[in-house]
Order: sequence, then structure tokens, then C-alpha cells
Amino acid sequence: MSEPRNKKLKTIVPVCKTHCSLMGSKVKQNLPGIVEEGLCGVSTAIMEFSYRLQALAKIFDQDDLALPRVAAYLHHESEREQERAEAMLHYLSERGGRYCNKVIGRPGTEQVCALLPALVLLLGQWKEEMNIIVELCELAREHGDAHSASVLKSHFLQPLVPKIKLLGDLLTNARRVGCTNKGSGGYGEYLIDQLYGELTSA
Repeated sequence: MSEPRNKKLKTIVPVCKTHCSLMGSKVKQNLPGIVEEGLCGVSTAIMEFSYRLQALAKIFDQDDLALPRVAAYLHHESEREQERAEAMLHYLSERGGRYCNKVIGRPGTEQVCALLPALVLLLGQWKEEMNIIVELCELAREHGDAHSASVLKSHFLQPLVPKIKLLGDLLTNARRVGCTNKGSGGYGEYLIDQLYGELTSA
């Protein structure tokens, strides 16, 4: 199946803008260039998400904001995001694609000083990750790469659905028990910390 005419699709997929110089350097297994660029860019985005989760975990490890179960949960999810990025890079390599080493940006957690904004940030992150993977699936289908679309859906998209549902429920519960953006809902944050303990041990 031929690729569509050279029209620029509006997309939120963080394609790798520096990838062009490396294209053609390896034999690709029917991997369209735009999909290769997308896989390269999205894997970097997932690494940045992992770094952000690690930064959030460090916040809740501090003495003045200690929520050890929340910190452990965020650290665990950071490791899982790193594994997802590595799995995407492995798939890219299997298909004959190349990864461009890029500088990972700041985690953007400087203003987080309480549990509620951390949950909001995390939920927004996973929704963003889901959206860019959905778009990358559609991009792969548009360019006749059904294999990439299938792998992205089964290995990267479907695992995000229960995470988003779970975090949405936690965010609702955090608001119900009095958590605020300024960390003044002390007992509420303690209750949510207990919930995170149950999730981590599950």
C-alpha cells in the first residue's frame, strides 16, 4: 500500500525533528519514515514522563511532605514508564529504525507542594501519553503500517486505560477527603497515602 500524498497532517505526536539526517542509514522492515520519527519522539516523551514521576516521588520522600506509600507508588510507576520507553526503543530497533539521543527536559514539578496537584499532574500526563499513542496508531494506519498500529495498541495503549481510570478515582477521593492544592488537608493526604499502600501491595 502506497503512502498518502505529501500532505502535512495535524498531529500532537512529538515526532523527532532531527531524525531526517539519520534516515536511510539502516535497512528498514517496511517502516514508514514518519512512523519511525514518531516512535523516536514518543519514546523520548515517555522517558520524560518517567523522569517527572521520579521527581514527584522525591517530593513525597522529603521530611516536611512525607507520604512514603505515595512516594513508593510514584517510584514504581516511574520504573514502569522507563520500561515502556525501552520496549518502544526495542521495537524501533527491531523494525530497523534509529533512535536519536536527545536531552530530556526539566520535569516541571517545581510548583508541586501537595498531593492534589501531584495527582492532577500525573493524570494529565497519562492522558497526554494516551493521546499521543492513539495519534501514532492512526498515523501508522494512514501510512500502511498495520503492524506498528497493532503493537502500539496492545503493548502501549491498552495498559494506560486502567491507570487513568484508577487515578481518576483516586483524584475524586482525594478531593472528597479534603486534600487541597496547598497541602492543608493533612488527614486527607494520610488517607490517600494508605490507599496508595494498598495499590502498591496489590
